[in-house]
Amino acid sequence: MRHHWLLLGACGWVLLILMFVSKFISFRAVDDYGERAGAQTWTMPGTKLVKPSPVSNPEEPHPKPSHPPTEVPTVSDWQLVVDKRIELLSAVCKNSSLRNLTHVSISKFVLDRIFVCDKHKILFCQTPKVGNTQWKKVLIVLNGAFSTVEEIPENLVHDHEKNGLPRLSSFTPQEITHRLRSYFKFFIVRDPFERLISAFKDKFVKNPRFEPWYKHDIAPAIIRKYRKSHRNIDHAVSGLHFEDFVRYLGDVEGRRRMDRQFGEHIIHWVTYAELCAPCEIHYSVVGHHETLERDAPHILKAAGIEQLVSYPAIPPGITRYNRTKVEHYFSGISKRDIRRLYARYKGDFSLFGYPSPDFLVN
Repeated sequence: MRHHWLLLGACGWVLLILMFVSKFISFRAVDDYGERAGAQTWTMPGTKLVKPSPVSNPEEPHPKPSHPPTEVPTVSDWQLVVDKRIELLSAVCKNSSLRNLTHVSISKFVLDRIFVCDKHKILFCQTPKVGNTQWKKVLIVLNGAFSTVEEIPENLVHDHEKNGLPRLSSFTPQEITHRLRSYFKFFIVRDPFERLISAFKDKFVKNPRFEPWYKHDIAPAIIRKYRKSHRNIDHAVSGLHFEDFVRYLGDVEGRRRMDRQFGEHIIHWVTYAELCAPCEIHYSVVGHHETLERDAPHILKAAGIEQLVSYPAIPPGITRYNRTKVEHYFSGISKRDIRRLYARYKGDFSLFGYPSPDFLVN
């Protein structure tokens, strides 16, 4: 009898241990899932911020939130977010103190940036380093050359002679005016300083599409003018430093002379105002890279094409604003150079509601 009771007691302890372990595993599974879901943060008003776990690698997409937490808009409220962006843009365009930074003429340079889909009456202004490749794919599908975005070869997207996407500059003045007045028009923006980092990495560090002129022509010219000690330096070995790049971008007078020499290669760091003339052209939607998961389906629906094409899958975390990375890249830059850089891009920060980067200079 004694052995019987001992056996029952042992079984009871085993059951208690199993129940505790099961509950612990369940708790950890929920916690891990919540952490992954909460990592998708956003920096514009009207959305919810969730603080990610700290990281030491500045290249990892785990930002420090730069805005106070707010509520996430529902699907029906997203139009309100889009409308507020247009209202802000309109208000800033009327600010006379920023006029030199926000107003540009609708020149051939601007018209060259705008791609046309006549079949569905859509105009898309290209803002490099803001995920424009995917939107070009959407337009290529709409033009009928391919059935889905996945079928389109990457090299074709950037071959503007073969991708079948006409530019607005290719039309007559009357045709241009008609399209600007009646077509659905949109473009995408992102935090201006993070965009500059992306342009620097893509063109002067990685250069994935092999565009040698950035490293062999543009970089040496910037180094010669803006690196404090550039003599007896092998430019091909040392390469362009981000500090050199920032000095070049913040130099109002000297940069303009160099930009004429560099030609259209500068579009990767030209301001959004200079690229798309948002104070002169009345855009239907201005999407934000940081909320592309919400903006992409909204744009497709607003343009009336959501049943015809899908936006390519967005890799998790790729659209998040990464303050840690921004702090890392600007850590060696003087406050004077950062202020001069901000002075040039202040129009973009103001037009699209991005907070001034006070954390870099204070």
